[in-house]
Amino acid sequence: MKKLFSIAILILFSQFQLLNVLAGSDGEVEISSKKNNNQEVKDCFESINRGVFAFNQGLDNVIFKPLAKGYRKLPQPIRSGTSNVIGNLGNVVTIPNNILQGQVKDAGMNSLRLIINSTLGIAGIFDVASYYGIEKRDKEDYGQTLGAWGVTEGCYFILPVLGPTTVRDSVGSLVNIMGGDAWYNVTVANDTQYFNEADYYLSRVLSGVDFRAKNLESFDSLEKTSIDLYASIRSLYLQDRQRKIQNIDQATETMNDDDWDEID
Repeated sequence: MKKLFSIAILILFSQFQLLNVLAGSDGEVEISSKKNNNQEVKDCFESINRGVFAFNQGLDNVIFKPLAKGYRKLPQPIRSGTSNVIGNLGNVVTIPNNILQGQVKDAGMNSLRLIINSTLGIAGIFDVASYYGIEKRDKEDYGQTLGAWGVTEGCYFILPVLGPTTVRDSVGSLVNIMGGDAWYNVTVANDTQYFNEADYYLSRVLSGVDFRAKNLESFDSLEKTSIDLYASIRSLYLQDRQRKIQNIDQATETMNDDDWDEID
């Protein structure tokens, strides 16, 4: 029973940042004025999805948005350091997916970034690798890898708390939970001396709060300007996932998660 509970909590926090919003794997929200109905991806359970979406909206307004606002009141160095640590930990998922997608150079660069920032950068608090000219690469996940291999999205649906996803992305998340995440293996799967399960869950919660805090204005603007917020989120999510699978560096009205001055 304890193991099942741990898995349930893990699933919850592993996609915390998808809460009721368009969540890119790099922590950015990209709001595009272009219309894309993504008709090739079926919304098989739209009536149910809209009900779950409304439920998630309520949770966001009552819990997650206030948490994000409180987080924004922390000093900028603390927020930047937290963001750097989260980004550094993200490489333990990105690197194996770089390899699976044949991105050998990116795998090497991300490995160097992980080693340098984990040591010289004091567990990733400081982005020393960028100082030495080893710039960040796009993050990758198992859902993107499946997409790069030609696996189609399947049905689009909304999960309680977890937010928007597809059959393919859900499978990718399960692969991550079943052992693809090295950080999970260190903190949860193995009884190590320096880390435990709480460290993993805390990192997932902080990731979600950090993401939500960076994009408060973007989401508020989207909510105010959308005639149908549900349809807008669906379209943006599917566009964003497709762009990441194709490794297209194109953003419109993007809030950069590295520049806190833009939202201070």
